[in-house]
Amino acid sequence: MKDIVIIQYNAGNVRSVLFALERMGVHATLTGDHDRIRQADKVIFPGVGEASSTMAYLRRHGLDEVIRSLTQPVLGVCLGMQLLCTHSEENDTECLGIIPQKVKRFVPKNQSEHKVPHMGWNAIHREPGSFLPESVEGEYVYFVHSYYAEQGPYTAATCNYIEPFSAAMQKDNFVATQFHPEKSGPVGARILEQFVKG
Repeated sequence: MKDIVIIQYNAGNVRSVLFALERMGVHATLTGDHDRIRQADKVIFPGVGEASSTMAYLRRHGLDEVIRSLTQPVLGVCLGMQLLCTHSEENDTECLGIIPQKVKRFVPKNQSEHKVPHMGWNAIHREPGSFLPESVEGEYVYFVHSYYAEQGPYTAATCNYIEPFSAAMQKDNFVATQFHPEKSGPVGARILEQFVKG
């Protein structure tokens, strides 16, 4: 059985990933301990919250350097994915800089059609070579976010809301989803299972 760690920090929704894994029969440890995170076989970096206060917390507790140093497979989720990027427009925040991509705020083009935050179910489209299972192509997953990562060479899947954006990203041992696999039913369970058991 692989040793799975979920990084505990000042973000919401962290425990929901723990519970989703438990429903799959997968044991994971929720911790902010540096050595415990570095020694894990796989690491999950989820979260819901605000970028600048979260980055300040990570720096204050030395977790920014821990995350940058990881060489095992790492999965970022929602805020976790955005913080892997270089910069977020949310309070002009310098992020971890692991994936060289910028995070921008959604600007509605039509107030009657487009609400911010983007909240609900949308289809994703898998890019060639993506870490995501081929079976998720065109499937609907659950999003809750006001900021998005632009498309670029590290985009692993796209979604279109107001404009196309990165629904998933990957670089080296880091993979990430903007959507919440733990809230995306059987599709999300397949994604989590592939990551933790693959």
